[in-house]
Amino acid sequence: MSGASFFGHPKGLSTLFFTEMWERFSYYGLRPLLILFMTAAIMDGGFGFERAQASAIVGIYAACVYLASLPGGWVADRLLGLRRAIFWGAVLISCGHLSIGLSSFAQSKVPFFMGLVLIVLGTGLMKPNISAIVGDLYPEGGARRDAGFSIFYMGINIGAFAGQIITGFLGERIGWHWGFGAAGVGMLVGLLWYARLARTTLGDIGLAPTRHADPVMQARQERRGWMALVSGLALLVLVVTLTALDIFTIDPQRLGELMIYLLVGLAVAFFAYIFIAGGLTVEEKKRCAVIFVLFVFAAAFWGAFEQAPTSLNLFARDFTDRNLAGFEVPSLWFQSINAAFIVLFAPVFAAMWVRMAKHGIELSSPAKFAVGLLLAGLGFLVMVPAANIVLASGGTARVSAWWLTLSYLLQTLGELALSPVGLSSMTKLAPRKYVGQMMGIWFLAASVGNLIAGLVGGNVDPEQLDQTPALFLWTAIALCAAAGILGLLVIPIRRMMGGTGESARA
Repeated sequence: MSGASFFGHPKGLSTLFFTEMWERFSYYGLRPLLILFMTAAIMDGGFGFERAQASAIVGIYAACVYLASLPGGWVADRLLGLRRAIFWGAVLISCGHLSIGLSSFAQSKVPFFMGLVLIVLGTGLMKPNISAIVGDLYPEGGARRDAGFSIFYMGINIGAFAGQIITGFLGERIGWHWGFGAAGVGMLVGLLWYARLARTTLGDIGLAPTRHADPVMQARQERRGWMALVSGLALLVLVVTLTALDIFTIDPQRLGELMIYLLVGLAVAFFAYIFIAGGLTVEEKKRCAVIFVLFVFAAAFWGAFEQAPTSLNLFARDFTDRNLAGFEVPSLWFQSINAAFIVLFAPVFAAMWVRMAKHGIELSSPAKFAVGLLLAGLGFLVMVPAANIVLASGGTARVSAWWLTLSYLLQTLGELALSPVGLSSMTKLAPRKYVGQMMGIWFLAASVGNLIAGLVGGNVDPEQLDQTPALFLWTAIALCAAAGILGLLVIPIRRMMGGTGESARA
């Protein structure tokens, strides 16, 4: 296991790299296909859902994927261990894709939504724990560990790029079940890869859950943990069954709105608790206040950025000229642009931050956040004239694909300025005893953002053309305003970050 054989890194990294690559292939290959399938007419093999309803479902699904990371990490730590959690997570995801694929043949909503639930549960078990094992490959820490995570992150984006190219072509051109099936095959390949190589390349890393020193207490904790897990799953099965039997109906838009209030309320309650009863020093409270501010602005960023599989996906399908030398480019291929730009520009950004620091102009975390928000705002601003061209034509015009490409470029640059910095800031600013929970807060911001994106993303509709330029304009205004507000707060926030190495940055 210790032999360096994968780009100079432990062999175990190759196992985790390809497992995660195929999992992201399946996730990103499926997600943008969902709204196109659900809004397609029944005669075209879809469900014929309203756009707003389908977009809200996609938002809830993506939000729950992020939220599931929190109990998924707990189950791995307390009950299964990291390795078994990853394996069973991959099994659940594979079953979920199989269930969704069957729904295309059966023309039934029950296996479709059951499949989404299984994918949420499986991703919650797999995603946080596979990242944890990557870290465990480098007990020495340091730059080599950072490099290992950079390679791992490349695998994520390679999977995202390939998944959307393949499932987009199959799903839109041949049949929905072919696209769903391709995503499922990708996850199955990842599962088989992990099952075959984990034992020989990972050694004993992640095999055992965290154990209490007292065997009696350990047995009691395990018993309570399994009871909590079984009870939670039983409640989930009951809700899904009652919904499938039409005993009660769930309004996705209303549910999404309630979830936003609930999640934001949870974040506020958490911060209130640690400020009042968390036993923090004055300095730690200041840093937690900074985390709360970054949480708010991160949620705003993701609320715009995660419109990619909803509003921007629909714009690509309905209003973009996708003809290339006689070949009509599948609309889902536009979803892969972000991943391609990440692969191209991530090394550039990493080198740029280092070079700026050498010249004494290193930006602080809130300053980088402000830059990220501004770039994303500009990304939506360039879509306003494109949407106005469509509006002026009464919906008959198809605009150049360069509009979306430029928008995705600016949003990707914004993501590179904000997302890695946010992850790093959580670890630097969080009090030592709350590091894990603060990482959960970061995922919570992404979850809230996905919900917001899902609720507004259905406003791209050929029947209501005036909504599209308004959606893009107000999204751009909100992001640029957020960037301006955060820019004004950079200096006071920087002072509150004293002791983290950022107090002297711009």
